[in-house]
Formats: sequence, C-alpha cells, structure tokens
Amino acid sequence: MNLVDTFQDLVAQVPELAQPLIVAVAAMIPFIEGEGGATIGILGGIHPAVAAAAAMVGNFLAVTAVVLASAGARDAVVNRRRAKTRQRSAVPVGSGAVKDATIPAEPADDRRSARRAKFQRAYERYGVPGVSLLGPLLLPTHFTASMLVASGVGKARVLVWQAVAIVGWTTVTAVVASRLLNLVY
Repeated sequence: MNLVDTFQDLVAQVPELAQPLIVAVAAMIPFIEGEGGATIGILGGIHPAVAAAAAMVGNFLAVTAVVLASAGARDAVVNRRRAKTRQRSAVPVGSGAVKDATIPAEPADDRRSARRAKFQRAYERYGVPGVSLLGPLLLPTHFTASMLVASGVGKARVLVWQAVAIVGWTTVTAVVASRLLNLVY
C-alpha cells in the first residue's frame, strides 16, 4: 500500500498536465494495473475519464512489452529445440556418435506445476477470451498475457483480448471509484 500512497501523493504534487503520466506509470506495475492506476488518479483529483484513459494506456503499454518479450523468448526456445532435433536426426546411425535418446527433465516444482495445470484447465475451458477477461480476478494481466503467449497463442490475439480486458476492468473500477468518491464527498 505504500507504493499506492506514494503515487497518490505524487499525483497531487505534480502539475495538472503531468498527472495522467503518473497514473500511466502506476498502471504499468503488476498488481496495480489499470484498475489501481485509475483509482489512484481519481483519488488524486483527476477527472475519472482522464484517469481511466491514462491507466488503460499505461497498463496496455506494459502488457504489450511483456507479450513481445515473451513471444521473443518462446520463439528462441522453439527454434533452439528444432535445431537440436535436426542436429540429432542428421547424425548417421553407424558414425559412433552418441545420440541423445532422451533428455532428463528438470525436477518439477510442485507449486509451479499446480499453477501451470490450473492455467491450462482454464485455458481449455474458457479459451483466450475467457482467460483474458477473467484472469485479472486472480493474476495481473502481465502474467496472464505472458502465459498465453508461452502456450503458443499468437501475439495479436493475446493483445486484442488483453486490451478488451484492460478497458473493461479499468472502466468498471473507475466508475465504482468515482461513484464511491461522490458518495463520500
């Protein structure tokens, strides 16, 4: 909560034109995201529509960076595995070279395996739209988007559905925050 308080104080201290930038930066942080960024801006005195728009942009920029980095990492791993497979299959049988028949897997972390299995079940049940829209209830959009890309879902598809989720959840949160603020004052 100290980070949220810091952003709220910062919003109140900077010139009015810079306030949406502070909200956008706050929204880039996992677990704060668009929802928290919009709330920070609204509580800092920014108009709810401006706070929500800035938070959406900040959150989406961060998710886009994560998706592009994850896709690059996945492509590198897939290409490396393909190259190893080609290299192994190119070794003649009678050449005397040792051929790796199996590569021992690293011991699986039980918690990590459980989370991965939970994600996989949700993905199979709800697909990309469902995981993107319901994901923020459990995980930051950064993590959800990264896991979708790592599963082989295309970058464009992930970004479209993450944008829908970011806009939807940030809008709902901004409306609720502004209504609650109006009730209090």
